[in-house]
Amino acid sequence: MNTQEATTEKTSKSLGFFYSFGEVGSQLSWYMINTYLTVFYTDIVGLTASAISLIMLIARIWDAVNDPMMGIIADRTRTRWGKFRPYLMFASPFLAIFNLLTFTVFPVQGVAKVIICLVCYIGAGMAYTAICVTYGGLVNLIARDSQVRMNYTSCRAIGASVIKIILSAVAMPMILFFGNSDVATAKGYFWTTLVCSVIMLPCFWLCAWKCKETVVVEVPREAAQAKAKRSVLESLKLMTKNKMLLITVWCVFLGAMAITARMSMLTYYVIYVVGSYTMIAPIFTTMTVTELIGCTLMPWGTKTFGKRNWLLILNIVMIIGFVVLFAAPVNNNVFLIVISAVIGFANSSANVCTGMLSDCIEYGDWKYGIREEGLTYSYMSFGVKLATAVAGSVTVMLLALSGYVPNQEQTEAVKMGINAVVNLIPAACIVASAIPLFWYNLDKKMMDKIRVELDARNAKG
Repeated sequence: MNTQEATTEKTSKSLGFFYSFGEVGSQLSWYMINTYLTVFYTDIVGLTASAISLIMLIARIWDAVNDPMMGIIADRTRTRWGKFRPYLMFASPFLAIFNLLTFTVFPVQGVAKVIICLVCYIGAGMAYTAICVTYGGLVNLIARDSQVRMNYTSCRAIGASVIKIILSAVAMPMILFFGNSDVATAKGYFWTTLVCSVIMLPCFWLCAWKCKETVVVEVPREAAQAKAKRSVLESLKLMTKNKMLLITVWCVFLGAMAITARMSMLTYYVIYVVGSYTMIAPIFTTMTVTELIGCTLMPWGTKTFGKRNWLLILNIVMIIGFVVLFAAPVNNNVFLIVISAVIGFANSSANVCTGMLSDCIEYGDWKYGIREEGLTYSYMSFGVKLATAVAGSVTVMLLALSGYVPNQEQTEAVKMGINAVVNLIPAACIVASAIPLFWYNLDKKMMDKIRVELDARNAKG
């Protein structure tokens, strides 16, 4: 086999379409939890802020154990349906059940209420991890070429953007409709979650049905035996040798922390710094639409410039947008929409990291003889969850330190603090995430070389 032969794999539009359904299902599951669970806990269930913080803390501690454990289990799964597809087929009903339980108000009080909420939330997280980790790893088993995998990852990102646009428009109206009220009720949350969960199931099943695991990378017998004997800790230790993986996970963690922190505080920025409730919808909608455009252009960008360079370009655009928005006056709505559109387009950068992760798996196999698709994606899964927890805790703390008082006219110092949290701190996180990328060297030429040499090595084994 030569390098030219290694680049002949073509992207299937049909396969990309059905692969995107897995991400649509994921968003249908996690959108309600990400967007509405905190307010559901406080306003409907009646949990205190300290109880909610305790639930989130315990859940993140468990994730540190559960995510890599799930990755190891997935990597060692062997069934007639393949390695990863069974989890999309059989874990999704459990995810639907735990989603419903998470948005159910149980007739208990005190500590029992906190424990039940904790169990349901962790159950939903575990089921989501089982699907998220295996769905991410599936792309390495439906395509071998680096750019083709990136194209399928782009389809995944487009699916996420489309369903987020739909959910952002219909979720709250559905909550109010099912609750038959002008305010959100327990009944409204439950039935909206039920609808999302029912639609979610065929999305995962369609993805599993069409995305056959056709890529088989045969490893030498000795390597396969050694892998079977390795413990979770040994596998984690070995994977820390993969410099490209560590760089990518670092980018994922800081990028997720920047975007999560910013989005959690953006409403405060629009209300108190911009001073307009009516600008919330236009700004959020603009960012979501331009993020979809960024995802659509991702195959072109990564093919033309390479994954790392396209990620750096998007990061630079994002940083400039944040700094301009921090420094410029906020009394021009057209200007705000334009800058928000630019930032939304750059937000598509997170999906480039997903494509880079696929290359890190190939590199780890080539360089160190470590091929753990499930465990690799568990790194990213845990990184995103940890970033979400850190961002949520830190932003709330910084908001309190700024002197913020709810439903009041804020002082100039508070406005400046909100502005900094929404724009400057995320910009600093993106800068820190981008620096190690200059040592990331998995370009198209390198990945073709790796593929050829892996095939040659494994053919001998």
